[in-house]
Amino acid sequence: MEKKEINPNFFIPMPVVLVGTKVHGKANFMTAGWCTRANASPPMIVCAIGNTHYTPKGIAGTETFSVNIVPRSLLEKADYCGMVSGVKTDKSCVFDVFYGRLETAPMISECPVSLECRLVKTVLLPSNSLYIGEIAGAYADGNVFSGNKPDFKKIDPLILTMPDNNYWTLGEYAGDAWSAGRKLMENGKD
Repeated sequence: MEKKEINPNFFIPMPVVLVGTKVHGKANFMTAGWCTRANASPPMIVCAIGNTHYTPKGIAGTETFSVNIVPRSLLEKADYCGMVSGVKTDKSCVFDVFYGRLETAPMISECPVSLECRLVKTVLLPSNSLYIGEIAGAYADGNVFSGNKPDFKKIDPLILTMPDNNYWTLGEYAGDAWSAGRKLMENGKD
């Protein structure tokens, strides 16, 4: 199929998370889609947050933040947290908040998975900044596992697509990573 040139602001599907931090001593949460793993050992995550947002003040002040995976059941609350700013709206009472070892990264009890992070580095970009955090603690509901492995169908994470600005959920199982391509390796395609 012939390729056509598209707008460079076309983005790949992204997980929807709620980034939590304390700003002026109060829990605050913002919805983010630009968040992913950044390092395996030690485990690190990176979140891109707009430079004009309120949340960076809290991250800079405490040098901690949380990343909470948003399930379908929290779509309305998560969308709300992305539409209103903590400058004018107290979002500390939107969720049941808990703290882990770091004691300064507010996490959300209603989210099936929450990660508390210690800030490692901030990379300033023209419109956003990358907040790289080492995962200091990971917390999950006991019912989101199958055996000893996380079951993402049970976690039921939301996914954001842009520029259409739509939320989605996971689809069907498609294949095993680091295994589905073995046939090509065996046929000398490596």
